[in-house]
Amino acid sequence: MASPATLPISNPQSESQPPIATPAFRAFISRLNATVRNGLSQRRPWLELIDRSSFSRPDTLSEAASRIRKNFSYFRVNYVSLLALSLALSLLTHPFSLLVLLSLLAAWLFLYLFRPSDQPLVIGGRTFSDREMLGILVLSTIVVVFLTSVGSLLISALLVGLAVVCAHGSFRMPEDLFLDDQEPANSGFLSFLGGAASSAAAAAPAVATRV
Repeated sequence: MASPATLPISNPQSESQPPIATPAFRAFISRLNATVRNGLSQRRPWLELIDRSSFSRPDTLSEAASRIRKNFSYFRVNYVSLLALSLALSLLTHPFSLLVLLSLLAAWLFLYLFRPSDQPLVIGGRTFSDREMLGILVLSTIVVVFLTSVGSLLISALLVGLAVVCAHGSFRMPEDLFLDDQEPANSGFLSFLGGAASSAAAAAPAVATRV
């Protein structure tokens, strides 16, 4: 007598779970992309930035400081782009530092910020709580930024970028620029900070449940 056919039973625990909260991650990337695009759309023409006929040596330090302030108000998107370019070139010429920073960023995104809260993190057969993982990530960030060459590389790249920006701002005459005194100080590319803050506020409830 033939034995009855057995029906396959699916085990919910064996089903693969997504390693990252996809909707929240996609919303974050979408908002970040929109903020960066909006900031870059307000940059000034690069030819206007390097117009040779508009350069002259400042007579006094106060004049140089005034030029820097006015030029930064007008070219702030371009200046921030130059700082980002300085950081990018420094990291590209030091692949190990770039790999370390990308690994650290991936760890924050995949292991804490956008990991599903109902999915425990198991490494080497040990389950880590959210508080333990947060402490590990914070400690790793401090070690990478302050106790390795990565931190000095980032600081040196920022100093080089700031030197270029200050040199350009002090020698570029702002008399031919159309400065609008009523323009809000946080417009342009610096509105990225506001967009990032709103993104963090939107993600706050999900992160707060982990702590």
